[in-house]
Amino acid sequence: MAQASKNSRTSSATQKFFCSCGGEVKMKTIFENGKVKNQAECEKCKRVERRPSDFK
Repeated sequence: MAQASKNSRTSSATQKFFCSCGGEVKMKTIFENGKVKNQAECEKCKRVERRPSDFK
């Protein structure tokens, strides 16, 4: 009987982050000056931070 790998048995749930204004935080990838930057931006108030946990 075939066994499933340990990684395939874990559930992968995406976590949603919310800003203090009540808007949802989305990650955006920006390419500028030859570098790729990831930024978290609130959809409602357009506040930009480096990562979603900075919105607390």
